[in-house]
Amino acid sequence: MKKLFKGFALSLSMLSILPFFKVHDFYKGINGYAVMFYPLIGFLLGLVLYGAFLLLTPYFPPLHVSIILFALWVLLTGALHLDGFADTVDGLFVAKEKALHVMKDPYNGGMGMIFSVVFLLLKASSLIAFDLMYLLPVILLLARLNAVLEIYFYPYLSQSGMGSLAKAEFTRGELFVALVYSFLIVLFFESTILLFVSLVVMLVVKSFFMKRYGGFTGDIYGFSIEITELVLLNVVIVGLQ
Repeated sequence: MKKLFKGFALSLSMLSILPFFKVHDFYKGINGYAVMFYPLIGFLLGLVLYGAFLLLTPYFPPLHVSIILFALWVLLTGALHLDGFADTVDGLFVAKEKALHVMKDPYNGGMGMIFSVVFLLLKASSLIAFDLMYLLPVILLLARLNAVLEIYFYPYLSQSGMGSLAKAEFTRGELFVALVYSFLIVLFFESTILLFVSLVVMLVVKSFFMKRYGGFTGDIYGFSIEITELVLLNVVIVGLQ
């Protein structure tokens, strides 16, 4: 039980800036549990966003509320996944042999910055057009479920860091738990279409990066999360609203 709690604390501190648990001890035995909780952390972050929406809506115009929610979304995650998005884009504009080195560079290149700005504009615009705010928790959950599936099923390209520890310790049983509670939440919100679309996005991302690199990195997990969130927002806008 202690390892389970520490795994949750590590997951929360990794995927958000919430100060309640600040644990970054990637010691043996908790990294698999941390991955198991990724979708749950996404769901909780989505609940915070939806709660903020309910709190602010009576007092501010809809456009302003959407912009506040977007800013809160970025801040709550510490722009972690956006940083992975930018690094991944930088790696796409160099030769394969240099890409992983470029992605590890702590400074974002020009293409990563440009694409990140465009991406943020698209995501902000999508949130402005998004009416079914109660689905935000599901969207954030599914995006992180994709990362969980990528960690379990596909190779990790580095032999060091949290990603390699998570890959090594994440068990079939922990994957099963993550799948069960994620599916139950999806069924409760009647969002099976979003689950299907998120899996399609994951398979497209997998196909591209497995072909280019033969595996995943932490940055690519972040890229996958960001892309999944953007696609799901727009699926709701087009098909469900």
